[in-house]
Amino acid sequence: MMFFRLGSAVFVACFMLAGSAQAQLQNQAQIQQIQFHSLQKLPDPRGEFMRLCAPQMIGRWAHPESVCGCLHDYAAAIVEDTDLREALLRGISETGVPTIETDWVPASKQSEIGATFTKVAKPALQCMFEPLN
Repeated sequence: MMFFRLGSAVFVACFMLAGSAQAQLQNQAQIQQIQFHSLQKLPDPRGEFMRLCAPQMIGRWAHPESVCGCLHDYAAAIVEDTDLREALLRGISETGVPTIETDWVPASKQSEIGATFTKVAKPALQCMFEPLN
């Protein structure tokens, strides 16, 4: 009976810890989403993008700020659609690589994600492997 109580207590504790860890991950994802959505409302959205992007690039590239600035400028210049551009910039700032999750864009524009990557592929590679600095 003692082992049953002890086992039950361990099981309940593990279940509570797992729930807590999942809640923390969900909170972090929500915070990142809020941070990114606030980018477009700031007086300097490029500066905020740089603040979020640069930590993703440290250790990958010799000049993380140059890579982030280049990726931002190309995305802003090449991707005309606001929803796709914001999704692309969000992906770069969160992962360090051009990424668009389908749930970041309206369903009506999800078919355009592939074409968006085609537009930014060459400039993105140039930013990463041939930065200006």
